[in-house]
Amino acid sequence: MSAIVEHIPAHTFHGRKGAVQNAFRYSVDYVLLDPEAAVTGPRLFSRNRGNLSGVFDLDHGGLPGQGRGAAWLREQFDLFQLPQPDRIALLTQPRLFGHVFNPVSFWFCFDAQDALYAVVAEVTNTFGTRHSYLCHKPDLSPIGPQDRLGATKLLHVSPFQPSEGSYTFRFDLSADRVGVWIDYGRDGGGLVATLTGHRRPLTDRTILWSALRRPFGARRVLALIHWQALKLWWKGARFRSEPAPNSPDVSRG
Repeated sequence: MSAIVEHIPAHTFHGRKGAVQNAFRYSVDYVLLDPEAAVTGPRLFSRNRGNLSGVFDLDHGGLPGQGRGAAWLREQFDLFQLPQPDRIALLTQPRLFGHVFNPVSFWFCFDAQDALYAVVAEVTNTFGTRHSYLCHKPDLSPIGPQDRLGATKLLHVSPFQPSEGSYTFRFDLSADRVGVWIDYGRDGGGLVATLTGHRRPLTDRTILWSALRRPFGARRVLALIHWQALKLWWKGARFRSEPAPNSPDVSRG
């Protein structure tokens, strides 16, 4: 089986709430693909094979660099005693020139009627730690753009935010666009993060244009994260060291 890979030229927004406020908006390139299908698409994109751009299973589904792709995801559904997805779509930033860093990727899971019924948010911090949040409605009914799904925050993502708190997720995966909204709430602050973009076929031209426009790929993402951290430090935000991990790799809201 083969599937077309889609390009999501997206924008991400982060707005920090509380005493020390900060906000930024950047453009970023994501791809949406079936992680269990052979790639049908441009010559400059590959799955599990070196190329200018691509997606590797070892980058997703498990610890960073030790992932097992969709096989890992299906194991989690068995562990949580959930019905297996009939179809899976992975939304992620691809490797560019062999390098990648994904602060968050999303596994969209569809039932036999092709309705979205579960999402796994795969969150990775700059310390190399990862935690995945399994989101679904109690009755596993279809997830619509109006639905809000909660999860307890368990991963130390930013050194300028505490580890405790809660997330509220909202997802809009339509035929022509992708939208993700995350509201992190805690006493006295939190933040709002969004990712929105239109769905388009991935082509060699869009890969080359993205490589020319944002030539450093994952290094650019990391540089922007550290730049925002420097701004928060300058504004007086409290720095917190990463605590030792004490939670499972996957949690359900």
